[in-house]
Amino acid sequence: MGKGDKKTRRGKIRLGTFGARRKRKKAKSYAPAPVKKTTTAKKKTATKKKEEAETEE
Repeated sequence: MGKGDKKTRRGKIRLGTFGARRKRKKAKSYAPAPVKKTTTAKKKTATKKKEEAETEE
């Protein structure tokens, strides 16, 4: 048992394989950046102005 043995950790390192004796490291997961919603304040003010103009008439 040693570097040439497929079943040992050292053998797997040498051969570059993975298995029960040599697990793969899990990739770190990340959360995507939150999407910021832009407010449409201009549209809201425009509708308010129209409503005010209608009420004045």
